[in-house]
Amino acid sequence: MHVSPPTALCPAATGSRPTYPYAPSTQGPPPRLRTKGRTGSGLGLSFTLPGGPRSAPIARTATAVALKTHGLTAYVWPVSHAVNELVAVTARLSPGRELYVSLRHREDAVRLLVWDQHPHHVEPDTAALCEVRRRRALWLLAAVVDDWGGEWGVCEAPQPMRGSKSWVTLPR
Repeated sequence: MHVSPPTALCPAATGSRPTYPYAPSTQGPPPRLRTKGRTGSGLGLSFTLPGGPRSAPIARTATAVALKTHGLTAYVWPVSHAVNELVAVTARLSPGRELYVSLRHREDAVRLLVWDQHPHHVEPDTAALCEVRRRRALWLLAAVVDDWGGEWGVCEAPQPMRGSKSWVTLPR
């Protein structure tokens, strides 16, 4: 069976294969996993991953463990699917660049944020095509979030950061 390398979703991406800053098992630092916040203030988890094909299952596992640890087992299934889809798609938009994942539980809702370093396109047609491809690739995310009565979206990251923010909010 012939397996071709994944292609970038962005129409402006180069055809070259990305180089990754480290191999996950041997070189460089492992993905950082740290909880934030005061005791009793709810779930607060942030971590950074390389933009590569192995990042989605790592994000899925980390968020599932965090939710179970904080007694939020009802959220494990939808959040695992949401983070898997967001990280997989953003890794294809920003191959080889770090992704930031944030998971919070406040006021009976879980909020998931994935920030990628995909640059903003100055050409309007390219920007529109890139956005359409991103949203089309996230069809499964949209179905899961809709089924749970949540909301999701994508927007440009606020200055001075660059890239895009993808977010999901799931109510209890």
